[in-house]
Amino acid sequence: MKRTRKLIITWICLSTVFISSVALTACAVKEKSIILEKETNAENENQIFPVKMGNRKFLIQADKQEALPAFTPSVEDYTVNADLSNIENLDRYYLDDQSKQKLVDNQFVVINTNRNEFHDMYEENRYLQMPNFVTVDSIMHTYHLYFAMLLRHTERDYLIDTLSKLSLAMQEASVQQYEILKGSEWEESAKINVAFFTVANSLAGHETTIPDYVKDIVEEELQLVSEASDISRSPLNGEDEDYTQYKPRGYYDGDEALEKYFKTMMWYGRRNFFQNKEILDRSALLMTIALRDDAFTNWEKIYSITSFFAGASDDSGFYEYMPLVEQAYGADVQTEDLIGDQNAFQIYHALTAQLDPPVINSVAFEDDGGETDKTGLAKGYRFMGQRFSVDAAIFTQLCYSKVKEKPSGEMRLLPDSLDVPAALGSETALAILKDQGNFEYKNYEKNMMLARTKISEASDLLWNASLYGKWLDTLRPLLDEKGKGYPSFMQSEEWNKKDLETFLSSFTELKHDTILYSKQFMAEMGGGDEPCDDRGYVEPEVQVYHKLSNLTKSTSEGLDEFGVLNDNDRENLKRLSDLSIRLRDISIKELTGDTITEDDYELIRSYGGNIEHFWAEAIKEKKEEEGDDFRAEGEFPAALVVDVATDPSGSVLEQAIGGVASIYVVVPVDGKLRIAEGGVYSYYQFIQPMGERMTDSEWRRKLGIEVNDNLEYEPDESIKQPEWTQSYRIQREY
Repeated sequence: MKRTRKLIITWICLSTVFISSVALTACAVKEKSIILEKETNAENENQIFPVKMGNRKFLIQADKQEALPAFTPSVEDYTVNADLSNIENLDRYYLDDQSKQKLVDNQFVVINTNRNEFHDMYEENRYLQMPNFVTVDSIMHTYHLYFAMLLRHTERDYLIDTLSKLSLAMQEASVQQYEILKGSEWEESAKINVAFFTVANSLAGHETTIPDYVKDIVEEELQLVSEASDISRSPLNGEDEDYTQYKPRGYYDGDEALEKYFKTMMWYGRRNFFQNKEILDRSALLMTIALRDDAFTNWEKIYSITSFFAGASDDSGFYEYMPLVEQAYGADVQTEDLIGDQNAFQIYHALTAQLDPPVINSVAFEDDGGETDKTGLAKGYRFMGQRFSVDAAIFTQLCYSKVKEKPSGEMRLLPDSLDVPAALGSETALAILKDQGNFEYKNYEKNMMLARTKISEASDLLWNASLYGKWLDTLRPLLDEKGKGYPSFMQSEEWNKKDLETFLSSFTELKHDTILYSKQFMAEMGGGDEPCDDRGYVEPEVQVYHKLSNLTKSTSEGLDEFGVLNDNDRENLKRLSDLSIRLRDISIKELTGDTITEDDYELIRSYGGNIEHFWAEAIKEKKEEEGDDFRAEGEFPAALVVDVATDPSGSVLEQAIGGVASIYVVVPVDGKLRIAEGGVYSYYQFIQPMGERMTDSEWRRKLGIEVNDNLEYEPDESIKQPEWTQSYRIQREY
């Protein structure tokens, strides 16, 4: 039954801490939850920002990470003459008056050149003997390419087959349980599980027999998943489900095997066996005791590896439920032991009621103005729950009903992506949000300040939980304002906004790569002719490069521990880590006035070839599959899109990256000023109808990068970047 009345999602915001990241050890940790603060104000009595330690089989220890070298920035301030006469290589660039004025005012300008990839810009500079400006954008994009490739290969080479074995085994076990429990108080719960795993096997493409007693449920669920059009009443459990989430997106779209994997894992991740419904709590118990032997081994393999990439489940599952089952029924309980033992079930049911609620609710509830605590209602069991993320927790705290209406009655049903950097400490993001009127929402400012305080007080454990967390932490130094001692171009408010765009764009790539697992908030090298001085510059973000090296090492060591890393990928990850360290060390030299060697400058010159290597590795599989039909950058552009939040009344928040833009920066080299050029992201944010969650291909057609249905390249002129990105950017093709 489709929903016709308006739904509002109320989310409960929490913040999660895990133990983490460099060398894996086979340790276990018990879950615990610590409430850091509870508001006593009557309007906010339920407003909490807790830290929760997830149940993780593998702990990643941070004490082996390389320490950041000490340095003191000491670059002398400089200005650009009004006529640009103190820039020694100005005559090598064709810049209009508007661009020149921005160089005078800000010492940099971004021009939308709409290139498909970063490396071709840097290689073109090398051929033309133009100074390169190595950007954080380009190296973070390179990590994204390799991260996505590693996750995709892990899924295709290891997890798809494991998931198939798991699903088939669980369906068989559920059918056996049903046969034993027919006629008992457990029959309907067992039937639900048979339907649940039969749907999963059908989504995975298995030709399995559908038992007659669940045929209608299974066929209706498969139809709803296939349509992926709206929020509808689920035949499985009678609750509302957002079926639009089952549309394959990210790199899953267009790959038949990965599309099936996407739908199956989305099914396992989203379907909630509500604790407060006795029939579903019985289903959760049956599912838990069915996870034995090979089935548990396969479940744990999938969960552990995906947790390493994206973090631990936000919802309770096997690790939380099994101890409660044993407490109520004893060890090694069998299906037949359940029948008639109502006392044991009541003990179990009372114990599950005491479990912590999920951090992020993904269930549609009707709006009641925030009067009802939706966390308790959303509490339940998920077979392979979607994962907690700090960003979704931030969104939760800053949307309705945690945030109330404006005086006009307008509700904040979707977040602004700037909420994330603002909560992580960006004063620039906070000021933009205030200028946009967000502080007019009741409780917004208070909740934002609470989030900023609690996140700033959180230990490094929060960021070292997974590769997802470490990626986000790698970006955090971009939010620090750069003062005296840094190059003059980095000291302006315009540069702070440029850094915001870099943060949000890399964050978009992170969300894109982990879209299946993250729980969504719902409210070549050549030379030239005659040599010239083409010495370039590295954007001196020392901490970013340092953290990226540690992140890359963690990626390698973790995947190696799981046995899913081949020699080629191990070597490439080392190469990327080493490149990050080189960029870090060159940055320190730039900031401290140390001598930059010819080897350093050669690395900057050849930077395009270095990152092209990783791009080529990331597309190698696609190139081999398509052969002569493969068009390189034209078929593997940087542009991508991901939906990050849902308003169940009919819309989603999309974040996207467009073509690579050019940044021209006035930099000091040997006491003289010159222009260096590099590549930066182009960030977009827009609202899209829920039933039209966008794929990368659909987004690229809107940008005019890919042909439309009429075989034409026709960009949608209505697509605009956020207004706050325009003060340092020129919107024209170059």
